Amino acid sequence: MKKSRIKLVLILSAALLLFFTSLNIYTSYKKIIGTVEESIANQTLEAAKSIAAEMDIIAYKQFLVSQSKNEYYWEIRDYLNDAREKLGALYVYTFNVDNPVVSTTLIVGHPPKGSLARDDFPIGEICTVPEEQVSIAYHKKTTFVTDIIKDPKYGTYLTVGAPIKNEEGDVISYLGIDISVNTVNDIKGQVLKNNLSLFIFNGVFIIVVIASFLLMQRWYQKEVQKEVGYTEDTYQAEIKTLIASVSSLRHDFTNHIQVVHGLLQIGEAQQAQEYLAALDKEVQSIEVIKLGIDPPGLLILLQTKKLAAQNHSIDMDISVSATSFAAIKTTDLIKILSNLIDNAIDAATELPEAERRIKIYCEADEERYLFKITNTGPAIKGDASIFNKGFTTKKAEEGRVRGQGLFIVKEVVEKYEGKVSIYSTGEFETTAIVEIPIK
Repeated sequence: MKKSRIKLVLILSAALLLFFTSLNIYTSYKKIIGTVEESIANQTLEAAKSIAAEMDIIAYKQFLVSQSKNEYYWEIRDYLNDAREKLGALYVYTFNVDNPVVSTTLIVGHPPKGSLARDDFPIGEICTVPEEQVSIAYHKKTTFVTDIIKDPKYGTYLTVGAPIKNEEGDVISYLGIDISVNTVNDIKGQVLKNNLSLFIFNGVFIIVVIASFLLMQRWYQKEVQKEVGYTEDTYQAEIKTLIASVSSLRHDFTNHIQVVHGLLQIGEAQQAQEYLAALDKEVQSIEVIKLGIDPPGLLILLQTKKLAAQNHSIDMDISVSATSFAAIKTTDLIKILSNLIDNAIDAATELPEAERRIKIYCEADEERYLFKITNTGPAIKGDASIFNKGFTTKKAEEGRVRGQGLFIVKEVVEKYEGKVSIYSTGEFETTAIVEIPIK
């Protein structure tokens, strides 16, 4: 169930990442399109203001007097047509705004008089500028830009308008420019083509992020499985040791009960009492490690090793400072100490019972953790080869892999940027020291 939930969370995270990245690409696309349209409109609007400002106002006012196709009409028309050709616009024209609803066409820039082009732009025809922009022109006497206009007669385009002013600065008419949507789309296409690398980058970015996410997920799952597997093996080994110790104590207890029962049966009550008194002293000598060690996993480990040592008739002395060892993961702390203590127990058991001793010292201060395990037993070489994977001085045993303990200890200690050293003092005493800096 837990794995299913984790998998669901990972899938949802990947889906959200894909969604938001795709949304980012779509938003970028829309922003580019909007920016292109706005840029074209602004550039065309500046052109409209320039054309209106450069117009022959005296000739245009003469046209407005009669509003007929006189010489002033053709002069202005040629001027507007020249501007249309240079801009590549659909139409450049003037129109009248005398109410807030509709406007009327005056002069439309078109091929000059006498050409084969059909003269189909009569003066006074209703203009296609929408009412919203007509109202802006009528009330505010300012420039305007329309949305896309779809006209069955003149096509699809957008219009910009700029006021035409006389010498006194009064608005006497308006100049309009129609830009074909095809022209706008061509420019959009070119801009999008120029920004294609950006979209490709975003797409590749999505793929790389998702691939990295999946690889990290697989790596994390393997690391968790490895960590859980090692922790499970460690605790199973400790539990087996504890069960063996309890079984040994139970076996000894049964033997003691049989001896006392036998003495009582033959009437040796005094000897039975003396035997029980000696047994009581032995029970009292079994030490229990003090509570309050942090983390609790360290307390359980040391208690288990204490029982294992007593089961092997090893005198084990343990000293642990009251400071927490929270800067190290409990699993890593157990990896370090369990392997070092197991090696110490194995070494001590090679000596006679009277010479078997182990001292465990765990201390924490503001700068470091210090773990020190000293045991009696055969001396070892102090070179770096003892930390190699597979190195062992013990005899091979069927079904048991040797030479892993110190390699694991060194690997864990180096993860915390600490150091480990093992050396023998004299012929029958060895000390292992682990120092881990507190960050």
